[in-house]
Amino acid sequence: MKKFLLGSLATAVIAFSGSAMAASFEAGKDYTVIANPGKSELPGKIEVREFFWYGCPHCFKLEPHMQAWLKKMPKDVYFVRTPAAMNPVWEQGARGYYVSEALGVRKKTHIPLLNAIHVQGQQIFDQASQAKFFTKYGIPEAKFNSIFNSFAITSKVSQANQLSKQYQLTGVPAVVVNGKYVVQGEDAKVTEVVTYLVEKERQAK
Repeated sequence: MKKFLLGSLATAVIAFSGSAMAASFEAGKDYTVIANPGKSELPGKIEVREFFWYGCPHCFKLEPHMQAWLKKMPKDVYFVRTPAAMNPVWEQGARGYYVSEALGVRKKTHIPLLNAIHVQGQQIFDQASQAKFFTKYGIPEAKFNSIFNSFAITSKVSQANQLSKQYQLTGVPAVVVNGKYVVQGEDAKVTEVVTYLVEKERQAK
């Protein structure tokens, strides 16, 4: 009986601590309220959009936390990655990301590409180096290059830039929740704040 009571008390304390932690998140301190809100791509879903650049060390540090969060992502949440293209170098990476998506290898290459850059120290930032990297996943360089500067890829890069401007992003990583809030950082707190904001949006429905 004592064990049961102690267990229940511990559970209550943990629950209270979690609530207290969530309640402590403040606009302007833990996240930013977007002046010009956007809309979710999937109506009825709470959108969580991560802006990143493959060469960003902070994005690399955040990735394990995002991966852990994705494994327990609620069913009413829609997650999408958006490669930032705020300068010419980042744009090259954004184009490579969208090419990998168009050719159906993104899921296979996302983590390996991050590791190749940040663990192995490879400089995979321009079109040529990316084309060579993707050959490991069955994509001929000619095929990669044929759509790298295509209208479809350019349109996606343009859309990514428009969203970056709309959300007034100044750097990455940046996680935008339902087009209304921006969360920045590289540790587990980011996903804690995202979870808090997702619940905030859920309750507002």
